[in-house]
Amino acid sequence: MKILVPVKRVIDYSVKARVKSDQSGVELNNVKMSINPFDEIAVEEAIRMKEAGTASEIVVVSIGVEKSQETLRTALAMGADRAILIKAADTVDTDIEPLAIAKLLAKVTEEEAPGMVILGKQAIDNDMNATGQMLSALLGWSQITYASKITVDGDTLNVTREVDAGLQNITAKLPAVITADLRLNEPRYVKLPNIMKAKKKPMDIKTPEDYGVDVSPRLTITSVVEPPARAAGIKVESVTELLDKLKNEAGVLS
Repeated sequence: MKILVPVKRVIDYSVKARVKSDQSGVELNNVKMSINPFDEIAVEEAIRMKEAGTASEIVVVSIGVEKSQETLRTALAMGADRAILIKAADTVDTDIEPLAIAKLLAKVTEEEAPGMVILGKQAIDNDMNATGQMLSALLGWSQITYASKITVDGDTLNVTREVDAGLQNITAKLPAVITADLRLNEPRYVKLPNIMKAKKKPMDIKTPEDYGVDVSPRLTITSVVEPPARAAGIKVESVTELLDKLKNEAGVLS
């Protein structure tokens, strides 16, 4: 079974994002970028399936600027077999919207014919959490989101997903779209020899025009502002004072 894993290039999770002075967006120039953590988890899960004999080939795909090749090389160094870059933006300030991403991924899926698509539940830059759901709708495939455990038995998929009330077990037929949650696995450390080998693995460069997809934005960002600074806490002298403040100031007690 072939597995397709979409990955996105985002600001590294260890970097504190800064808003531009004109409030037009987040500052991305000269900022450390890396693979989206949830997508990295998806890549790791696909590799584990291949190591277990469930998957035969892993194809990673990224949509964005030319420098997304670095993100794909990271996935290849982890163990993916080949990569596809769809160059859909000229500058890092252009963020392709989820619907356009889903349409491009649907075209890639139709071309590659994988048995499963695994991607992160969301990207940590815009937190839209929509691409996986849109992709499954476009393909007409089963979708299972927030996966924390995946088991494949023939053409049957057993997935444990995290919900507000606890854990939910779902059974579905392949092919399917799965979005990975944080507790699905812990991605492996990429070793230097694998990084060198990844440079020789095949990578196709495509454009949205190759797939007949329009990636023109449908949303306009009016302004981006930093969240307000959190107010300092206060100390109370007694339980009575605490209850009074919770009731009369915070309004959480009646």
